[in-house]
Amino acid sequence: MSPRYLSTFLISAALAATGLLGMASGVSAQVVIPTNRNALVQQNQLQQLQNQLQRQQYQQQQQIYRELDRPTARQPRPDVPVYDQTCRMEAVGNTISRVCR
Repeated sequence: MSPRYLSTFLISAALAATGLLGMASGVSAQVVIPTNRNALVQQNQLQQLQNQLQRQQYQQQQQIYRELDRPTARQPRPDVPVYDQTCRMEAVGNTISRVCR
């Protein structure tokens, strides 16, 4: 595996792991005591920060996908020798031979 793809894979795995942790903590942040207004404000701020983090992770993941989808530089065509016009091919039975003069 090339170093570029290995690092891309590791970054993707790290982003996925932090995304799962973010979702798990987001579920626990939904419980609010309605009598405590300060806790409600803090929960909203926490939810905003989690949403912002998830957006950033999504954008980073999309950037990685775009990098992987970009076409790579084309390989140069191999240098193949070209036969002169004086060469011709002759078929004798099941064999084909090239006769050059």
